Amino acid sequence: MQNPRLATRYAKSLFDLSIEQNQLDAVYADMKMLKDINKSNPDFVALLRSPIINSDKKDKIIDAVIGKSVSQISLLFIRLLTAKKRESNLPEIVTAFLEQYNKLKNIETVKLTTATPISEELKNSIIAKVKSADSSAIEIETAVNEALIGGFKLEIAGTLIDATILHDLNVIKKQFLNNEYIHNIR
Repeated sequence: MQNPRLATRYAKSLFDLSIEQNQLDAVYADMKMLKDINKSNPDFVALLRSPIINSDKKDKIIDAVIGKSVSQISLLFIRLLTAKKRESNLPEIVTAFLEQYNKLKNIETVKLTTATPISEELKNSIIAKVKSADSSAIEIETAVNEALIGGFKLEIAGTLIDATILHDLNVIKKQFLNNEYIHNIR
């Protein structure tokens, strides 16, 4: 069950604690790693959300997966979540933490979706173009969706630029369905 209000509150607590302990960058790196784990491993998310597995087993599994690679603050925070039975909200808390960090550091997240994987050179070229239009720092998230056929979708600050072949084909299809090429005869 998603609870954005709860996720924001827990993320803010972790954010404030990490600033107080001068560990903000370490906790940020941990949250990015957790986001990648959540994204690439649906079994880990299913474990977190499972009501059948008790907290002790979840703690042991989480320690085995991330115990050695995260900071002490992050590990203790995750243990607190499992003790309070809030571990199912960890993916949302991670996302909320990253949003708060990006807001503090004035980092703009750009999402690029293409039909095929793109090279680092092309990715850097896109970042340079976006930076020239916007003065803030840029963080790019890439995704591949073969259904787009070709082209790209670029989402920045709530604006979607859809330059895909699929979009163009849908526009043409709509025009034919509306008979825009046939003049109305009265």
